[in-house]
Amino acid sequence: MIRKLRRKFIAIAMLSIVLVLGALIGTINVLNFRSTVKEADETLSMLAENGGQFPSFGKWNDSRRETPDPDTLFDPPDDANGDRIFRRNRRELSMELPFQSRWFTVSFGSDGAVADVNVENIAAVDESEAQQMAAAIYAKGREKGFSDGYRFRRVQSDGSVMLIFLSCHRELSTVQTFLLVSAAISAGGIAAVFVLILLFSGRIVRPIAESYEKQKRFITDAGHELKTPITIINADADVLETELERESEWIGDIRTQTQRLTALTNDLVFLSRMEEDVPLQPITFPFSDVVSEMAQSFVAVAKAQNKSFLVSVRPMLTVNGDEKAIRKLVSVLLDNALKYSPAGGTIRLSLTKEGRQARLTVYNTAENVEKGSADRLFDRFYRADASRNSAAGGFGLGLSVAKAVVEAHKGRIRAFSEDGASLTIEATLPL
Repeated sequence: MIRKLRRKFIAIAMLSIVLVLGALIGTINVLNFRSTVKEADETLSMLAENGGQFPSFGKWNDSRRETPDPDTLFDPPDDANGDRIFRRNRRELSMELPFQSRWFTVSFGSDGAVADVNVENIAAVDESEAQQMAAAIYAKGREKGFSDGYRFRRVQSDGSVMLIFLSCHRELSTVQTFLLVSAAISAGGIAAVFVLILLFSGRIVRPIAESYEKQKRFITDAGHELKTPITIINADADVLETELERESEWIGDIRTQTQRLTALTNDLVFLSRMEEDVPLQPITFPFSDVVSEMAQSFVAVAKAQNKSFLVSVRPMLTVNGDEKAIRKLVSVLLDNALKYSPAGGTIRLSLTKEGRQARLTVYNTAENVEKGSADRLFDRFYRADASRNSAAGGFGLGLSVAKAVVEAHKGRIRAFSEDGASLTIEATLPL
């Protein structure tokens, strides 16, 4: 149990770190990509407003240092380094932008035919390639987007259409490199955190492990200590009944309660043993024969309670495990089904093979069962209906024992109700 708790802690911690770090890295990369797209769109907007070319800057007379007309594109040179810049949409762009950018344009007439191709500002694309790329975009009617590393924009004017393509290969390569580097660094960080959590998780769960070990030790010791006084009480009750030479209501009650205490003590000790991490010493035995034999012992009980008991067992199934514990499992499931099924109800036991697993299913009609999963029934001392369970004489430990047995054999167990008027418990064990 402590190992399972430690694994769950590590899994939850790592999942939290991966989700948070993934969200951060993802957000940063998305913002980086959007910034690249925004820069490309601003450049395309400038080209679109100037007929597919950058505006003519002219020469700046540094000696005059006159304040430019507010309507012009230029601001005075920066005193620190003398760079000349122009402004657009409140964002400063370098005067080197026209020389750093690579673009081409393709114009279409009103009839949809190519009217002009300008590839003077790019060397990677010739006229035929430019026409082919533009024709595909023009046919789809797209306004803007990416195509083979080029960011394009559609500009319409007087019935004609111009497609402007801006090369973004370098920018997209930078974005991709940043994505790969950030992902690699994140993976390294996650691996480092995993190692640290793996090293320190033992210390974190140590107090819980110590408390759990003390609880198991107490249950085991108390169980063994209780057996002696219970045995003495039973013996004294027999002696009293012998001396009285007649049956006594009070002595009968003493015997009933000591039997309940004995059953409770045995279940607690058995449950504690099953939940220990000590490996079982399994043997190979005929699972089908064990299930059939255990079912046969409940036939008379079901008949006496006027309940229908149907058994379907696939023969020749064998498992490797603790035969005594498996018998306890079948007994607990059948006893639970008989106890909590109404008068005239139905109990069905089936054993089937699914792949490399054996599936043991116990079905019984019931009252007031919540539809869907009912796995809370496996909790210790849990009572779905306290008054009914008390009347049936249960302690709420039976299904906890069944779960411990199944998990000790590396199997799975679940409880569910399909209609709210029945309960099905399925236990799967490896063959």
